[in-house]
Amino acid sequence: MPLDDREQKILEEIEKQFYADDPKLAQTVAKTTLESVSQRWTPVAIGGFVVGVIIMLAFFTNQVLIAGAGFILMVVSAGWIAMDLRRRSSVGSVGSPVESWISRARQRWQRDG
Repeated sequence: MPLDDREQKILEEIEKQFYADDPKLAQTVAKTTLESVSQRWTPVAIGGFVVGVIIMLAFFTNQVLIAGAGFILMVVSAGWIAMDLRRRSSVGSVGSPVESWISRARQRWQRDG
């Protein structure tokens, strides 16, 4: 739903006030994209997944709670990686072999299901 003239003017005033109050923050917000956030956090998620697997395997028989924490870290990291792969495939960027495999599997699932 488009904004009417009054709402548009209010929004423009808010933007001008934002740029006037904190120009450094406004510049940072203007430069930040989903791609830059993804590039920063995906390697962390991959590392978190590996650390989660190591923790889970190392403490599985001795400390079940610590192994459970490793499993939770692994699941959260895998979720972040999956969301990033889904976002990249929906944008239509040039895909990696993993992304193309996932895309083919998804197409087969939709076709057969």
